[in-house]
Amino acid sequence: MSYEITEYTKKRARDLGVTVKPSTNSKKKIDVFKQSKKIASIGAAGMMDYPSYVKTRGVEYANERKRLYKIRHKKDINVVGSPGWLANRLLW
Repeated sequence: MSYEITEYTKKRARDLGVTVKPSTNSKKKIDVFKQSKKIASIGAAGMMDYPSYVKTRGVEYANERKRLYKIRHKKDINVVGSPGWLANRLLW
């Protein structure tokens, strides 16, 4: 099953100046490109993200999952340009 990239993620990608495509790595959701060069594969396949939670469980539940995600990943979401930072910016 291939992950369908949401408008939420596409907009955030435009804001960051990157493009996103479905990942060629079966364990990841998205490949991130800057100037046509792949810079990262992000998002664990099979795991949900903010727009997925909004769609299936509603905004309130999604906001709680977002809060918990940020706590869980606080070490890697602040390293600008890292896969963790990109995942935080694009999927949460």
